[in-house]
Amino acid sequence: MIINVPNNFPIVQSNVNMDRYKDWAALVEKNNHIHFDLYTKYDTKRGLRNIDGTGVLVGLTEIGDVHAYIINDQGERVPIDGQLFYRGIEINELVKGFQKENRHGFEEICYLLLFGELPTLQELKRFKEILAENRLLPNGFTEDMILKAPSQNIMNKLARSVLASYSYDPNPDENSLENVLRQSIELIARFPTMVAYGYQAKAHYYGNKSLYIHNPRKDLSLSENFLYMIRPDNHYSKLEAETLDLSLMLHAEHGGGNNSAFTTHVVSSADTDTYSAIAAAVGSLKGFKHGGANIKVMGMINEIKANVKDWEDEGEVAAYLKKILDKKAFDRKGLIYGIGHAVYSLSDPRARLLKEKAAELSREKEMQKEFKLYEMVEKMAPRVITAERKMYRPIAANVDLYSGFVYKMLGIPTALYTPIFAIARISGWAAHRLEEIVSGGRIIRPAYKNVATKSHYVPLSKR
Repeated sequence: MIINVPNNFPIVQSNVNMDRYKDWAALVEKNNHIHFDLYTKYDTKRGLRNIDGTGVLVGLTEIGDVHAYIINDQGERVPIDGQLFYRGIEINELVKGFQKENRHGFEEICYLLLFGELPTLQELKRFKEILAENRLLPNGFTEDMILKAPSQNIMNKLARSVLASYSYDPNPDENSLENVLRQSIELIARFPTMVAYGYQAKAHYYGNKSLYIHNPRKDLSLSENFLYMIRPDNHYSKLEAETLDLSLMLHAEHGGGNNSAFTTHVVSSADTDTYSAIAAAVGSLKGFKHGGANIKVMGMINEIKANVKDWEDEGEVAAYLKKILDKKAFDRKGLIYGIGHAVYSLSDPRARLLKEKAAELSREKEMQKEFKLYEMVEKMAPRVITAERKMYRPIAANVDLYSGFVYKMLGIPTALYTPIFAIARISGWAAHRLEEIVSGGRIIRPAYKNVATKSHYVPLSKR
């Protein structure tokens, strides 16, 4: 690709004086602090969660489902190994089916989520062809929307690219199923290209590295294309592409209640355009409590590696995990990242499948020692948490524990971890937007009770 690269992008280097905002911040905190007892008094579902931690039922979906327990004859919840369903098909069955047939499955997952059923050979061929035709970004988009305004955070660059796509769409506002389907398929096809070019711009302007803009190829799968575009030599191994394809399949969807899918429903319910809805979902996924968690895992593991001498010593690893839990180490927030989940308890099926591939990849990359450290954290963290805190159900590793490690072994920069999540999840978001258009019909508007004390206007001269 031949493009005109701006040589002197004006990156802001000035230091912001935060002192001038301290008194205002104190005022904001003072006048926005709602006492916890009031939430109990009014039976408020904080975070849209019931008191037992389950989500408040606010909608119905046929797209994704998460199972983590059964109800016994006594009406008690009994934890089970986690199950994840895409359109009624369990994720293990899907993944093992693709692996048995020795082919990539992410594109087929996209079809399943969008259309509600698995494609025939001819339907899959047609769908892949349409995706391949739409991988290139519109004329001028790379120069004007990505290279002329690079970002230090690729998720912000992705959100901007999604919003900018509105200007390149000849029919951006029509919310007919045909038009939204077209927009959705185009975004699924272009997300890898937007992310890859956003990364190249960041690496060039903020990392002083050479700029590589590789055109996507029509003959490669989505996972192969992404590795092809982010690497200077375009090279990747069969196992690397298979591993990335697996990760994309596992991150494609997780029910309507996860934060970014719910964001898609909420924004779509206002009858806005596709680009506004999907950009909002990207913003949701960026958060460290959602898609950004695997970055936190990597930082935590790096700190453990630096401070624990014997990675195979259960006591030493557990002692440092306790320091993290006690807010004396890592980010001082008292969280062991990669452990525990809002729904799963005994196990996260995505973590199990990704762990299998991580073990295989660690042998190819000769990183078995580090893989065993992750296994040690997976083993010891639940024990430490259970010993220190009152737990109402078992806890286990979630998908974030191994996903960052897998990306590290693939040689993928940390800045791309969450954007890869977005490349996968755009298929789920698109499916949820279509479902909202078909079956929603009402703007989503939950209630907030005002608990402020009544007051009166005071003239400026008397304040």
